[in-house]
Amino acid sequence: MITAKVKIMPKPGILDPQGQVILHSLESLGFQGIDNVRVGKLILLKIDRPGNAEAESSVREMCRKLLANPNIESFEIEIE
Repeated sequence: MITAKVKIMPKPGILDPQGQVILHSLESLGFQGIDNVRVGKLILLKIDRPGNAEAESSVREMCRKLLANPNIESFEIEIE
């Protein structure tokens, strides 16, 4: 089994309301010096593929079809 980590983040310039709420909450709790907060997703997949290249290709297709919205999100894949 191969483990794939997929990190999905809003693209630069895309509004991140969850990140803004966290930023304002941290400031209201007295935390200073925080310039920006972005909130994303981490998805861990255990997949049965013969090699890392095949696993990455399969996970990339999963991201394009379901896991990430290519209009507003970018993704990074790490194969272990």
